[in-house]
Amino acid sequence: MIKFLKTHGTTLTVGLFLVSTISGVFLFFHLYSSAFHAMHEWLSMVLLIPVGFHLWRNWPGFMGYFKRKTIYIPLVLSLVASLAFAYPALTNNGGNKNPMRAAIGALQNGTVAQVAPLFKLTPEALSQQLSAKGYKITSSTQTLADIAQSSGKPLGPSLVTDLLPARK
Repeated sequence: MIKFLKTHGTTLTVGLFLVSTISGVFLFFHLYSSAFHAMHEWLSMVLLIPVGFHLWRNWPGFMGYFKRKTIYIPLVLSLVASLAFAYPALTNNGGNKNPMRAAIGALQNGTVAQVAPLFKLTPEALSQQLSAKGYKITSSTQTLADIAQSSGKPLGPSLVTDLLPARK
């Protein structure tokens, strides 16, 4: 492995960086996200191996940045940029929430009568569909969260999955 990294470490770093860059751009613009999401996450993790090896091999040159004090401004700018994104999520300021979680939460808090049209169903048809999947429904004015709780079913994506019509 060491011989392989000595021979191909830099070119592997460049190749994986290109994959990470291209997949990141597609993810940023929400294009073909299902094709790029796992690729971006996993290959970015794999990228850490040749980058780490590259730093190890070039450590004396890397330390030169500290001696010349040219590394501090880029490091501080990188930290500030990362905190600008992390701080609102960590402190829950600004309402930065995962839109998928917000959508699932909105569905769970909706009644059968409110949610049924979203799936092109009548409240009765949605009630029948949920009953067939083991949910106990007493009224179309019950929220889906109440229905799931009284039926001993979990809240979250599994409840939304159960709302979807059966595939033919």
